[in-house]
Amino acid sequence: MIECFHEIKRLIYYFLLRNIRKPFNYFYKDNSHIFLFILSPPYCGSTLLNQILSTSKNVSCNNYLGVREGQLLPRVKEIMFKKDRWENKEEYPWAFIKNEWLKYWDFRKKILLDKSCTNIMRLEAINKFFENSFYIALVRNPYAQAEGIIRRNNASAEYAANFAIKCLQYQKDNYLFKKKNVLFISYEDLCDKQEDIVEKIYRFLPDLEDIKIDSKFSAHNFKSKVQNLNQKKIKKLTDNQLLIINNIFKKESELLNFFNYKLINK
Repeated sequence: MIECFHEIKRLIYYFLLRNIRKPFNYFYKDNSHIFLFILSPPYCGSTLLNQILSTSKNVSCNNYLGVREGQLLPRVKEIMFKKDRWENKEEYPWAFIKNEWLKYWDFRKKILLDKSCTNIMRLEAINKFFENSFYIALVRNPYAQAEGIIRRNNASAEYAANFAIKCLQYQKDNYLFKKKNVLFISYEDLCDKQEDIVEKIYRFLPDLEDIKIDSKFSAHNFKSKVQNLNQKKIKKLTDNQLLIINNIFKKESELLNFFNYKLINK
């Protein structure tokens, strides 16, 4: 009952937002916009990065609710948020999806931002369809990501480790895409080298010169200033979970090394 009530509230919010956006977007529809996509696996800091980018006066996110993913918007959700979304790399109807997202972006802002995790599987398709597009790709220590998958999804350590490896492989493919409109950063640098990352993002997209990283941000109902939570997450892994994860990660040590991640033993 409570979940149904929250869903009704979300749908009402989306309905009102679409109608508020409509008159403004009509007058600003001819503006030259930049499409900015966050390419990030789940539990790797993408919600945090979305909020940081959204501090810029030049950025409009297409979904400000929850984990802020465009794939959760009405009519798009039934296409992009299927149960098998990580198993099925089907071609999406990007014309339809773009048209729906345009109803939620604020055209008065130059940069139109989307964060949908499964987009890490579809960089080339998106790049072909969205003109003037840019991408910030994010990776995180796979042990910390695996802990998040286990805890938040009640998943097994085996599933979490295999999923983390799958995500790293997608990001390696995206890295090898070798386009100037793709910027790679790590969760660790985002937290530990904030000034360097802000400068890197500014050089990548000068319209993001006013982003702020010194505020409090919320993710998964937890609000704090930007801090590296990797060690705290990894310590939550039991010895047995770590053993199972390592048995899988050892087979993919080359992939971990590609992103400068190492095997961990307690």
